[in-house]
Amino acid sequence: MSGLLLGMIAFVGVATLVGGAALLLGGKGATRVENRLDLLTGAGPPQAAAGNPLKEGSLLAHPLDDAAGFFHTLLERFGNVELLFEQADISLSAGKLVAISAILAAAGAGMMAVVHAHPALIPLPAVVLGALPPTWVLHRRRKRLKTFASQLPDALEMMARALRAGQSLAFGFNAVATEMPAPIGKEFSRVFEEQNFGIPLEESLQTLCERIPNLDLKFFTTAVILQRQTGGDLAEILDKIGSLIRDRFRVWGQVQALTGEGRLSGVVLMGLPLVLLVAVYQLNPKYVSVLFTDPAGKKMLAIAVGMQILGALVIRKIVNIKV
Repeated sequence: MSGLLLGMIAFVGVATLVGGAALLLGGKGATRVENRLDLLTGAGPPQAAAGNPLKEGSLLAHPLDDAAGFFHTLLERFGNVELLFEQADISLSAGKLVAISAILAAAGAGMMAVVHAHPALIPLPAVVLGALPPTWVLHRRRKRLKTFASQLPDALEMMARALRAGQSLAFGFNAVATEMPAPIGKEFSRVFEEQNFGIPLEESLQTLCERIPNLDLKFFTTAVILQRQTGGDLAEILDKIGSLIRDRFRVWGQVQALTGEGRLSGVVLMGLPLVLLVAVYQLNPKYVSVLFTDPAGKKMLAIAVGMQILGALVIRKIVNIKV
């Protein structure tokens, strides 16, 4: 009972500490509110209103509570965190993501301490639970980009029909935004609204390609920009791009079917050692504890983990065929 109480106290303490640190390091929002009011009323400096008000980095382009905190600044060194959250279509901030991961990691370590597990196994659930939020964000991003790619042929055909009916390209963007669901409806709606605000179409399309890293979308953007500069039948070009995308999806489906056995074998080979380790530990803990206590056992465990990672990379390289 004392161990359970100690684990609960430790969990609450760590959660409170992480939450307080996230709030303290979150940045100040009052300055952004004042700056935006000055910009809207014209009371701010002239250079604040210069240029396009909706460009990235402008006060009007981001929410008021989008102040960069300590965790956001730290994670920006490893990549564009804002772009990652935007591609995943979530409203989390870097500080909240780090706080959730820290709380889950502390909960995993606390549970292992409560059940009196081996000290070497305590970091395992902490690492697994702590990695769940970033993994969820990456999974949501990958799923959203995949859905966008599957919706793109239908959107291009809809725009081609609108052009053949005598409508403008802007009407085609609006039709896709109105008739098709997210994510392509939301992204094309953003392009249409940016045009209404006065942003050039070329700039809106380039920003769309930055938000959605899709090769077929780059083909579409290049075709639209070239057609506006040199002329030509844009409807026919869109039909050909849509047909090319559908053919690529068909070939990709055939490749996935042919490589299904290899991918399943990789999953089994990666999961089998871990399952056997847990099973043998439950049957005979002393037999497995040698890997964590003896120096030779630690070296063997490290070599095994390295070979597992190497094998996973080799299998992934074999079955990952680009189309």
